[in-house]
Amino acid sequence: MIEGVKLFCFYGPESTGKSTMIRHLASLYQTIFVPEVAREIVASNDFNREDIITIGRVQTARIFQLIKNANRILLCDTDLITTEIYSRHYLKVVPPVLYQLEEMVQYDHYFLFDIDVPWVPDGMRDLKDMRNEMFEVFKSELQRRSISYTLVNGDWEARERILKDKIDQLLAAS
Repeated sequence: MIEGVKLFCFYGPESTGKSTMIRHLASLYQTIFVPEVAREIVASNDFNREDIITIGRVQTARIFQLIKNANRILLCDTDLITTEIYSRHYLKVVPPVLYQLEEMVQYDHYFLFDIDVPWVPDGMRDLKDMRNEMFEVFKSELQRRSISYTLVNGDWEARERILKDKIDQLLAAS
């Protein structure tokens, strides 16, 4: 996308620490991150087809906008596969445009966040009883696309160590 900037996706089901860790890692690496824009667009899980398309478009546009200002890495707090998963779950359909938007962004690496941390309610999260099932859905979508990933699990220190080790390794290789 932009020469010299690595694009990393923090990926996985709700309440696994992605947003917390992305803010922390962005600070450590003195860079910026792309937030989960769905939280800016919808206030509940009562959304429609047009909402999900808007989420996909804005999420993609935000990546292209922010990568210009990134310092060596751009951390992304979701991706279009995630949007597709939640569209399928809540709307029982995935608008084809989401697959087109997915093709526009190629991540250098995915970090799949495990569900081995406490689930924290936040007003939008409602899949607590489906954590195992949703984790398997997220994992299978990566496998179906032959996308390699690093599993991020353990306590917060272990998660940070996993993330930093892999990011540093990928930066050193470039």
